[in-house]
This record gives sequence, C-alpha cells and structure tokens, in this order.
Amino acid sequence: MTASVPTAADLAGQLLARIGDDLDTEERAVLAGLASGHHSHVRSTLAPPTFGGRLADRVARVGGSWGFIIFFTVVLFGWMLLNSEVLERWGLAFDPFPFIFLNLMLSTLAAIQAPIIMMSQNRQSQKDRKDAAVDFETNVRAEIAILRLHHKVDLLMDKAGVEQEEQRG
Repeated sequence: MTASVPTAADLAGQLLARIGDDLDTEERAVLAGLASGHHSHVRSTLAPPTFGGRLADRVARVGGSWGFIIFFTVVLFGWMLLNSEVLERWGLAFDPFPFIFLNLMLSTLAAIQAPIIMMSQNRQSQKDRKDAAVDFETNVRAEIAILRLHHKVDLLMDKAGVEQEEQRG
C-alpha cells in the first residue's frame, strides 16, 4: 500500500478547499511561489517613502501625541488670556474676544493637518495590507508543510502496520 507524496497543488486544494478558478489572486500567487520553491517578495514591493510621505508621517506622529495636545492647549489658553485680560488693560489686545484671528488660524491648521494625517494613514494601511499578504502566505506555507508532514507520518504508520502484519503472518 504505497501512496505518493501529494503535490503542493493537491495539498492546497485540500487546505483551501478550492482549486483552479475558485482561487483568488493572492492564493494563486502563493501556490505559484510554492511550485517554484520561492518565497514572495511582497515586502520589497513597497516603494520607499517620498519626502511628502515622510513629512506626513512626522506630522501625524507629532499631531497625534499628548505632548502636542498639551502644548497646543497651553498656547490657546495663553493666547486667550493675553488678549482678554493682560493686553486689554493697555488697549494692546491684537485679537480681542471673540478671537476671530485665533479661529482663522485654528481652521487653517485643521484644514492643512487633516489631509496630511489622512495621507499618513493611507500609507500605513498600504503597509498593513502588504504585511497581511506576507502573513497569509506564511500561514498557507505552514499549513501545507504540516499537511505534508501528516501525510508522511501516515505513510510511515501504514508501512509499519503492513510490516507488523507480515511479521505476524
């Protein structure tokens, strides 16, 4: 009772429960890599960040930190305090209540900062998708390797069982 070791495609069919046209692009790429014996180079397909990408990441990192929030809160309260109490005594308040210039600056900052942070988030989601593709490939490869090992152990156990029966009989 000898059985051949199944191919990667056979094992993938067992593992993925789909063969041929039912496979999606990622699964086909993994199987092609398995058949050729090469690992995917998905991570290397990420383009190095441009100056704008690095700047967006830096702005998002700083703008999303507690340090920035605390500093900005102190600056806002300082601005309002200066323009309402301190400078008002001498008639030097350059942005008196209702702080129209401050509102303009805050709106401008929000209008600029929001798209920059979104660019950084888009770059991060691209990295996450690439990492997920690599993880998927690794998991499929591991599952197929485990299935192959199980099959080999089954063959060895079958062979050992046949030999024991031959020795008894």
